[in-house]
Amino acid sequence: MTNPFETDLDKNAANFRTLTPLSFIERAASVFPDRTAVIHGEIRRSWSETYARCQRLASALTRHGLEKGETVAAMLPNVPAMIEAHFGVMMMGGVLNAINVRLDADAVAFILEHGEAKVLLTDREFSETIAGALAQIENKPFVIDVDDPVYDGGELLGQAEYEEFIAGGDPDFAWDWPSDEWNSCSLNYTSGTTGNPKGVVYHHRGAFLNSIGNMMVWAMPPHPIYLWTLPLFHCNGWCFPWTVAALAGTNVCLRRVEAAPIFEAIEKHGITHFCGAPIVLNMIANAPEQARRPLSHTVQAMTAGAAPPAAVIEAMESQGFSVTHVYGLTETYGPSVVSAWHPEWDGKPIADRAALKARQGVRYNVLEALMVADPETLQPVPKDGETMGEIFFRGNVVMKGYLKNPAATDEAFADGWFHSGDLGVWHEDGYVEIKDRSKDIIISGGENISSIEVEGILYRHPKVLEAAVAARPDSKWGESPCAFVTLKDGADADEAEIIEFCRDSMARFKVPRTVIFGPLPKTSTGKIQKFILRERAKELGERSDA
Repeated sequence: MTNPFETDLDKNAANFRTLTPLSFIERAASVFPDRTAVIHGEIRRSWSETYARCQRLASALTRHGLEKGETVAAMLPNVPAMIEAHFGVMMMGGVLNAINVRLDADAVAFILEHGEAKVLLTDREFSETIAGALAQIENKPFVIDVDDPVYDGGELLGQAEYEEFIAGGDPDFAWDWPSDEWNSCSLNYTSGTTGNPKGVVYHHRGAFLNSIGNMMVWAMPPHPIYLWTLPLFHCNGWCFPWTVAALAGTNVCLRRVEAAPIFEAIEKHGITHFCGAPIVLNMIANAPEQARRPLSHTVQAMTAGAAPPAAVIEAMESQGFSVTHVYGLTETYGPSVVSAWHPEWDGKPIADRAALKARQGVRYNVLEALMVADPETLQPVPKDGETMGEIFFRGNVVMKGYLKNPAATDEAFADGWFHSGDLGVWHEDGYVEIKDRSKDIIISGGENISSIEVEGILYRHPKVLEAAVAARPDSKWGESPCAFVTLKDGADADEAEIIEFCRDSMARFKVPRTVIFGPLPKTSTGKIQKFILRERAKELGERSDA
């Protein structure tokens, strides 16, 4: 029998249009042309001006000879040109590769070659690294310097300067709507803690959907004033360049993430929203008095990465910030899971509210499926808050795959699910809670110890500023927890004090048997580099109670 709903009812130009985040900036410029889109130092630009600049960039790239599907790399801090690149490159059909600004020359050279960058936008601050990278590359990209007036230093390396380059472009450039939602729009490299990094490829559909997902889970109103504390190179700023455009908000740029400029921006510009790793929240919560400014309104903070310790959330909320905890990976366009809040939890003590928010949560509206399951059988674990399993994703906000790496892509997508590598439990209410990365779990005497759980206790010590836990070889138990601790300024504590504090708060087998004091190694996005700490713990040698 013929289905009447599928007969002569076809897609056509009137009823179907591919999804792309480019539609957001076109609408912002046409509906709210005079609203402020970008603030950077003394620079103020409206949405109509920003849209025209993006069109100029697209036009100039096309005139230079860049073709659809080719890569434009960007080694830039959070400056207006980086925001413009998130639209201008896509407008001409290119793929934006935003590079981690903390990488060394060897890593940057690998990324430029692997991603086949034809053009590179770079800032003077990174001239030494870029010069070292370019020296290693045979097929060098065309280099365009972004000469930021806010920064004084470094060298100009390029064949062109950004403002002069886009001045040669057409402000009315008629960009082509993507022919297919599956077209690649950006390339993001994983951190590459072991071996070379993998190139994660995004498409227009996923970028559009996760931008919408951000505003839904955060209940973002029209015209937010968004502070760029999160690096724009990190998962394309968690898709927030496109989210802010969709809401015709204001992008307030910030080259460096420091407490004083953050508080200054909140007071001066009326910041309503910002994102950052838990380490950024911890820095704000423990900012010295001279860096602080009084908050005249509640500021929304979104955090992701390693699970934020409940103590950090509690400290932020007691100071007038409202924290939303999200979770995701580079492979899922940044956050795609949220610790969605229930109004009935409002009456709970702040410590209990913080513990609830510290859970990773439930899927975004735009993620089709999320589960915790046995990594071998893919059978879902019981929702008992205790049984450990791997966290799996499925949906339109999962990457296309890894560039030029079919083996890694196949492994990541085995059995029709994206394998995150994160270990967690499923609570009765359906909320996911990470217990560890699979490589970070500590197995002591046959018992699994969550390094995240131990870290959460350490953060409650009044003298502890930062903490991380890794496995140390142990002659008796196989492995035992080794705590790496940074104390607050002026604080003094020894190993015995930290261990005794932990004994009062957790099962004895989970208590760290070693405590190392000092600064913790971090990535440019504020994540603690556990792989370095694991090596340090191994270098300490096998621990013995004898």
